[in-house]
Amino acid sequence: MAEAVRTDVCIVGAGPGGCAAALQLARHGVQALLVDKAVFPRDKVCGDALSGKVMRALERLDPALADTLRADARQLPSWGVTFTAPNGQALRVPFSRRTGEGQAPGAILPRLDFDALLFEKAVRAPGIDARQGVTLKGFERTPGGWRITDSGQRTTIEARLVIAADGANSLFARHVAGLPMEPRHHCAGVRAYYRGVQGLDPQGFIELIFLKELLPGYLWIFPLPDGRANVGLGLRSDVVRARRADLKALMQQLLAEHPQLRERFADAEAEGPVQGMGLPLASRRRSLSGEGYLLVGDAGHLIDPFTGEGISHAMISGVHAADVAAEALRSGRTDAAALKAYDARVWKRLGRELAISTRLQQLAGKPWLFDLVVGRAVRNPALADTISSMFNDLDLRARLKKPGFYVKLLFG
Repeated sequence: MAEAVRTDVCIVGAGPGGCAAALQLARHGVQALLVDKAVFPRDKVCGDALSGKVMRALERLDPALADTLRADARQLPSWGVTFTAPNGQALRVPFSRRTGEGQAPGAILPRLDFDALLFEKAVRAPGIDARQGVTLKGFERTPGGWRITDSGQRTTIEARLVIAADGANSLFARHVAGLPMEPRHHCAGVRAYYRGVQGLDPQGFIELIFLKELLPGYLWIFPLPDGRANVGLGLRSDVVRARRADLKALMQQLLAEHPQLRERFADAEAEGPVQGMGLPLASRRRSLSGEGYLLVGDAGHLIDPFTGEGISHAMISGVHAADVAAEALRSGRTDAAALKAYDARVWKRLGRELAISTRLQQLAGKPWLFDLVVGRAVRNPALADTISSMFNDLDLRARLKKPGFYVKLLFG
């Protein structure tokens, strides 16, 4: 006989977005069921970089948890990013004007460990019940909300609201909310862990390397403790299809043969296989809510089109989803019109930044322009500082959308 469970909110997916939603719902005193098909700790194919936005979101959710993460020996503090242009010239962009002083703005920590820390915190929150190893398949609308069943029909869940945070391959987003996979607004990626990579930055600067062979995508090298590194590449899915590219083979070929990479990886050893992932990009706005549901993070296609970052957007949207869910439950209105407040809050918080990132992604496909910007910035400290600010301050980053910026760049 199937187990019957009743709850206010069913959170589908216990990654960063789902856990952030659970922790915020607990603050509101809302009961929720947190369900994931995996059993934690579990791996997640990702670059593993935690930006300053991730750390700030974590601090707002639980300052003690942020402190625990920073003290964790498995993480590496990260003070900035190095952009390497197609012509091989590199630009170091610090996240802070006082690099190396105080707490690092970012960190690099494998998702196996980061997600487990979040999950352990979420399941201890008051009013949060968690189920692991349960794959939810059936979602039926009822007068009171939703009737949800698992693949083995062992559990029936009655919930007033659904928060779908089940990632890039979200069954709910695709089959219930109707969000399609659009190759032009989707990125294919691969990654592997390596040991013995030469030239890793001692201050944990992550590397984004824009090779001509990969534009408009890039290859990344993210350092980890003990001389390890997360190495991967990403390329828009429509470009992958047009080029008939095998990304796993392409990455291994580039690491072995490319002039910028072969010496650094000459003695490196892979730890396990190259693994693939899909990244639904926020280069196009989509509806994030509907009748009785809210889409969070990757399930809502909220990944940054330029950097590929999704963790901070998942956590930010998870908190907003919890806030709107709590308000909807108090008012007794869980219809699509009432839940549109969630869309408004997410796009107010992330919309401008994502629009700029979409523009940056488009510019990355022009190697001459990328070479020009990096070359000028390397020679001009003031320009380098401006570009550094662009990746931390949206008002300055918005200059990239203005033609006058490039005129000034061309003519000094």
